[in-house]
Amino acid sequence: MKQRLASLTNLQQRVIAAVAGVPFILFMIWYADWTFALLFCVVSALTQREFYRLLGLDGFEPLTAYGTIVGVMICILAYFIETDQIGTGNYFIICPASSMIFLIKLYKKRDMKPFTNIGFTFLGIIYVAMPFALLIILALRGGTYHPAIITGCLLLLWASDIGAYFAGTKFGRRKLFERVSPKKSWEGSLGGAAAAGLVALGLAFWAPELKPWQWYCVGGIIVVTGTYGDLVESLFKRSIAIKDSGSSIPGHGGFLDRFDGLLLAAPFIITFLKLFA
Repeated sequence: MKQRLASLTNLQQRVIAAVAGVPFILFMIWYADWTFALLFCVVSALTQREFYRLLGLDGFEPLTAYGTIVGVMICILAYFIETDQIGTGNYFIICPASSMIFLIKLYKKRDMKPFTNIGFTFLGIIYVAMPFALLIILALRGGTYHPAIITGCLLLLWASDIGAYFAGTKFGRRKLFERVSPKKSWEGSLGGAAAAGLVALGLAFWAPELKPWQWYCVGGIIVVTGTYGDLVESLFKRSIAIKDSGSSIPGHGGFLDRFDGLLLAAPFIITFLKLFA
């Protein structure tokens, strides 16, 4: 199967991935709040493990298993607390769970750079797991599940990516950030912004959970932070001399490649909606 996919063009692989993956993602989001939370917990765990695996390729030794467990625990806590099944005080469980990272590393005799690896373990939690937990909190804002908000954010992100891909492939001339990502262009970014703008316009009519101006702002946030999120991940990959974070998703690479824009966008989106919604 992998050999057949490898023989296809990048665009063909992307189409296959979208046809197979998007309906499943939308089903999990719209079926129930717990299926949505389960989906994001699994994706968070896979993405975080991938992040740690890449660090291992560069000679570092983060606590892959334990760091991922803490990350998933944060997402689970976010779900149960925001659905009022447990009290908000349970968020404090994160503190001792995270502090255990120091104690575990204390007993790792062969680790020559324990604090460097402790730092990277925390980075995996902050960079990957926390944004997914924030998206769970965003979907459950006000104690009510809002699948349309999460769906809208994903549609805006996908539209931005697709618009940037086609505009960049067709018209890309001026480099956006050549030092980090030589293929990205200003033309691609403008194409992504235009596609996201059209989706935001549709969401303004289709999804009354947010006001039209809020959807436009969320779209703008996703275009800007999503682009920077992709550049940040490119910087990370360049620092360890690899092209893709993995090969789990045909045409896209790994989970980190697919969700890098969302990781940086999530904190800005939830902050905006908490302050202005």
